[in-house]
Amino acid sequence: MPATDDAAPTTTLDPHYSSEDATVRPWAEAVGLLDRAELYWLSTVRPDGRPHVTPLIGVWSEGALHFCTGPSERKARNLAANPEVVLTTGANTLREGVDVVVEGRATRVTDEQRLIALAEAWEAKYGAEWHFGVTDGLFSNGAGGRAEVFAVAPRTAFGFAKGDPYGQTRWRFA
Repeated sequence: MPATDDAAPTTTLDPHYSSEDATVRPWAEAVGLLDRAELYWLSTVRPDGRPHVTPLIGVWSEGALHFCTGPSERKARNLAANPEVVLTTGANTLREGVDVVVEGRATRVTDEQRLIALAEAWEAKYGAEWHFGVTDGLFSNGAGGRAEVFAVAPRTAFGFAKGDPYGQTRWRFA
């Protein structure tokens, strides 16, 4: 079942990786972090089983994290063979902030109205440099570039609170 912004996941705190005084983080906090993040790291698996990780931009919308990629790029080819992914975002610090890890299945978004709304969200978040049109179920950039758009609704997500207290929250979506 895909996550939605108001979904109530099963939430647990892992005591093995949490300070004694840590408490679970609310899913709404993770959604806020996913929505505000400027950069995400996408992990896919190559057809031969080797991992592939790449940074990218994206938007949180309707309970899923969305990203785009050219149809011939490595990540698109990986997704064609195995749509299971991990997306991460957070702060590159040890003692402050919260990192969020989202596990799920990347599914193509091809509905024209949904793509138009996502293109508007990209531009609102990242500026006019990231203006996309929508043509034939793909983003287009006016210079001949085209990109497939994918949505990843969390199946499982983790929040890693860093500092005082450290904590590992797990959110599971049924």
